Amino acid sequence: MGSDGVTPWLCESGKLRFRRVRSVEKSGKPRRRANRVAMHQFCWTAASKNIITEEWSVPNQNSARGFEVIDEIKSALEKECPNTVSCADIMALAAARDSTVLSGGPNWEVPLGRRDSRGASLSGSNNNIPAPNNTFQTILTNFKRQKLNIVDLVALSGSHTIGNARCTSFRQRLYNQSGNGLADFTLDQKYAAQLRTRCPRSGGDQTLFFLDFVSPTKFDNSYFKNLLASKGLLNSDEILITKSQVTKQLVQQYAENTELFFE
Repeated sequence: MGSDGVTPWLCESGKLRFRRVRSVEKSGKPRRRANRVAMHQFCWTAASKNIITEEWSVPNQNSARGFEVIDEIKSALEKECPNTVSCADIMALAAARDSTVLSGGPNWEVPLGRRDSRGASLSGSNNNIPAPNNTFQTILTNFKRQKLNIVDLVALSGSHTIGNARCTSFRQRLYNQSGNGLADFTLDQKYAAQLRTRCPRSGGDQTLFFLDFVSPTKFDNSYFKNLLASKGLLNSDEILITKSQVTKQLVQQYAENTELFFE
């Protein structure tokens, strides 16, 4: 791989195309950058499934953005270097690595040469991509199914340092967490009150909220600090400190040490 992250065997015109489209992405909205796409796409498909099923899967509906960027890069490269660069490699470069760096996060080498799958499974995407209301055990089981462990679970959850979620993703925490008409007692009361002003019992379904309200456009460890302050937005965030001592300790470590999180 070249120093700029573009595969050396890509034709010269293709390299220019990749850089040009990627430069446009740099000026895009933070939510459009593919940090969360990386979580939903790159991780859960092992960089090999068809991108289309990921776009249509239930956990990604009204959630992840940036698919059009990947499509644009792929189309541009196909015009210059047909059948050379896979969507999986584009995901690894543009979505997972570059979007993280552009938001102030760490950089890393990306091995290339992935091949795209010839098949895709919408049901597989629905079953494997974590949903905001999944239990801790369900999420951990999904990670293990992808050969990821509990450390990966906490570290990859840190991608929620960037991005938004809609009111519908966490409304039950504000009004009816356990089916008894009461709010989630693990959620900071003042934070919950702020959320209710824009996420009522009914209406406002599409209203967006930052997953990390402290530094929503920066890839840092504020997400973990928010969790320790009982200000995680999604139930799938909060359970990292309420359902497992192991994950809670990892959250504490990442909250105290940015470099450890970046490793």
